[in-house]
Amino acid sequence: MLRQRYRLVVLSDTTFGEKISIRLSPWGIIIGTAAIIIVLTSINISLVAFTPLREYIPGYGDVSERKEILQLSIKADSIEQTLEVRDQYITSVLNVFNEKVEAKTGKPGKDTTGKYAHVNIKPSSNDIEFRREYELKQGKSEASVAKLIYAGLGEVVFFSPVRGMITNSYDVTEEHFGVDIVTKEDETIKSTLDGTVIFTGFSAEDGNVIHVQHANNSVSIYKHCSAILKTVGTRVKSGEVIAVVGNTGEKSNGPHLHFELWYNGSSVNPAEFVVF
Repeated sequence: MLRQRYRLVVLSDTTFGEKISIRLSPWGIIIGTAAIIIVLTSINISLVAFTPLREYIPGYGDVSERKEILQLSIKADSIEQTLEVRDQYITSVLNVFNEKVEAKTGKPGKDTTGKYAHVNIKPSSNDIEFRREYELKQGKSEASVAKLIYAGLGEVVFFSPVRGMITNSYDVTEEHFGVDIVTKEDETIKSTLDGTVIFTGFSAEDGNVIHVQHANNSVSIYKHCSAILKTVGTRVKSGEVIAVVGNTGEKSNGPHLHFELWYNGSSVNPAEFVVF
């Protein structure tokens, strides 16, 4: 029924000649009407959304107007606060001129701290014994952790990266996780063990830096170099030259090497394993 076709014919009123002839169907009329409605709706929405016509719609104001209203509201609040402060000031001045005395403050409550003056706060003998045992266990646990950290390094033979004098020792409390070795300028720096270069770079504090990963899960770090002679990914042998001693970085006060040794993710004192 909807797909059945009809013909719409427009005839001349005088000659009865055919002027316009259109073939139509109910289904085609429905689709055409829907398409026209969609097009008109899209045009109306576009006009409202992208033209100044939206300002005439109630509740759809301009963004700039909203900002201006918000700024005016903030100014009104600040003016109100200023007026309140001014009124308080004027009231205080008038009270002074009228010789009005402020009301007496309330009497403070009774001090009850005295009842606790004779409370015994000294630790009991059981408490003292418990603290002593805990401190002993804590010291043993720290010693065992140190043994675990250092385990596996005692049998390793480290090559000295440079020959010189240690001027600044390893100190974790000062966040100095290595040793500073003073030597002559432009002295070559050697890899302390066989390994692979995993990092080379420059920082404002440490200057030129090179990191070498070794087979026993240890990493050696060399800072303040004047030049880096290896690239990332290069395999190096123990005693092979990898950099040159320098004076780069803000933390450097002269030609020296800052040497760090890390094992299983923890820093260790290089002076206990390497002879400089």
